[in-house]
Parts: sequence; C-alpha cells; structure tokens
Amino acid sequence: MSGLKIAICGGGIGGLSAAIALGDLGAEVTVFEKTRAFNRVGADINLTPNAVFALDRLGVGEVLRRTAARPTYRISRDGITGEETSRLPMSTAAEEKYGAPQLTIHRADLLDALKDRLAPGTLHLGKAATGVSAEGDMARLTLDDGSTTAFDVVVGADGIHSAIRTALWGDDSPTYTGMVSYRGVFPRDAAPDLPDLDAFTKWWGECPEKQIVVFPLTGGHEIFVFATLPQTDWSEEGWTLPGDPEDLRSAYANFHAGARAILDRVTEVTRSALHVRDPMPQWARGHVTLLGDAAHPMVPFMAQGACMAIEDAVVLARALDGAGPGDVPGALARYEAERKPRTKLVQEASLANEWLKKGSNADWVYGYDAWKTPLNRT
Repeated sequence: MSGLKIAICGGGIGGLSAAIALGDLGAEVTVFEKTRAFNRVGADINLTPNAVFALDRLGVGEVLRRTAARPTYRISRDGITGEETSRLPMSTAAEEKYGAPQLTIHRADLLDALKDRLAPGTLHLGKAATGVSAEGDMARLTLDDGSTTAFDVVVGADGIHSAIRTALWGDDSPTYTGMVSYRGVFPRDAAPDLPDLDAFTKWWGECPEKQIVVFPLTGGHEIFVFATLPQTDWSEEGWTLPGDPEDLRSAYANFHAGARAILDRVTEVTRSALHVRDPMPQWARGHVTLLGDAAHPMVPFMAQGACMAIEDAVVLARALDGAGPGDVPGALARYEAERKPRTKLVQEASLANEWLKKGSNADWVYGYDAWKTPLNRT
C-alpha cells in the first residue's frame, strides 16, 4: 500500500495501533486527536492474550511488560457466599497456550508505548474531525478548524460519540444500560493479608448488573477495583466523575467478607453510567470506515473493548496491504466482513454478562490471531 494517504480520526488505543500497523506497511498515515495533551487519566486496561499477541507483533509488547502486571489466574466467585465457581490459569499458562499472557496496565502507559512507536509527525493533537464526504476515489475530511483535506482512506476511531459515524450514518444516541460503574485503585501494601490479589477475580452478585472485579496494576504494586450496580436515576457519562466510596461499600453490604474487605481499602472512586449501542449493520461507505468503539461500543464485562479495537487495527492494515486507491472499497469490505461477526458476538456476550462465570474455556476469545485470520469473506 506504499503511497496510500490515510487519516485516522482518534488517537486512542485503536487509532494508534492502526497507525502503527498501516505505517509499517508503507502507508502515509496522519492521526488527528482532539485532546491537546495526553494526561495520565483513567486507570485500567485489561489486555487479554488475543490483544497482547497482536501488540507484540506491533513492536510494543516488551515495553508494556515493564510496567504491566501479569494476573496469575482468572477467577470467578459467588459474591454472596465467596464460593469459587471457575478458575482459568493465566500468566505463563496463557503464554504457552495462546502465545501471549494477559497484561493489566495503566491506560497512559499503553498509550505512551503506542505513541513512541509512531513515525515522527504522525500524531496531530488538538485537531478534531467534524465530518467526512466522498470525493471521487478519495474521502475529504473536515476538521474543527474548518480545514479540509482529501485522503485515500479515512478511519473513524473516535469513540462512542464518533463524528465520522455520524457523518456516515446520521445522528444516533447510545442506550443507557441501567448500570453505573465505580472505579478505584489502592496500593497493594494496604492489603497485605488479602488473598488472590495477584489474580483477576470477579465477584458475581445476585443480579447480572451487580459485580466487583479486582486485579493488579503497575507490576502488581497497585490493585484496581471495578464495580457495577443497577441504577435508573442517573445516567451521566465520563470516566473521571467523582463518586463516594461509602456509597459503594453500602451497596455491597450483603457481599462476602472477602469482597467487602477489598472495598474497605478504596479511598477514592470515580463513577460513570454505562452506555452501549446495538451492533451496526454496516461500518464502511466508500473510502471511509470505522474502528473500535466508533463501530462496536460494548460494556466492559468481558474486558474486550480495547482488545477488539487492537484486533480491528491489525485486520484493517492487513486488508489494505497491497491496495491502491481504486482497491480501497473492496479492502474495507473484507475488513468489515471479518471483524463484524466477531465484534457483534463479543458485544452481545458482554451485555449478557455470563462470560466465564462457571465455565473455563476462553479459547474463542483469547485464541484469536488477528495476524492470520482469513480475509476471504465479503
């Protein structure tokens, strides 16, 4: 694809992964990101083996391992009784089985690793895409400063409120799931007596909307807590909105003592309402396509949002490999045909929230190889 001029709208995990993969294949890539600086916001990113395997081939795996934690197991427990209902070996066992371990890492560390792999001049901060239109065998992108530029390919990797998706398919609104999430981090040293803090553990409540997920971050020195609750009277999005740890503890007063002991260590939390969209019937139009949350936002119950975006990035680059400008629509159709069925299945399974509650076979998710999956479907 040497010489293809490609714009990626959105400098998140999927957008930067796509920029690396496409740039490595010879494309001239420009990433437009609306934020003016990447601050250390957010907390966790759970990279399961399917995503780590893809990132290793993008050349960032070694860097990620310097700050990431490697959960020992993926454990499910009944939130009320504490009974263990499934245990899946991870770490070295996952590496042997799937070619890569699970890594849990701060989002900022992952973004830094991806940014450092970009060719100089690729990333443009403080520039938001506002629209895109067809122009012969190209697509014309419009930015918020009023400037327009024609590209051979435009990729909308601009999240759940994607301006590119709106330009292609019109306005829509995400659906509130009726769930609110809480996120918090505490030092591992604050809980030296608690078991299984080196594992990824999910405590399942009396309804699918109520759960606590706990896993290590920053080489195991910090513990991340993610909890969800049913709530119908508040639906504000945004991962940095403040929450009250006492409200969180009160909501789980009926949970097992082991789960409550973890919540007792949390001193600060953020909260956000969880939203989702139905799987889209079509992602691409002409020389424009979508990637990641712009195409398939999902609730985080399978920890696959970032992972699916990384897989998208690799498959998109492979579909465009060798393409000239006139080949782009067909290449984007192959990308969509491969990715849409898988992401639809993960979206639906995430919302159902039964993943590994009792069973222990994760092969269909963790064993996916974005670098080798066939691209024959149209």
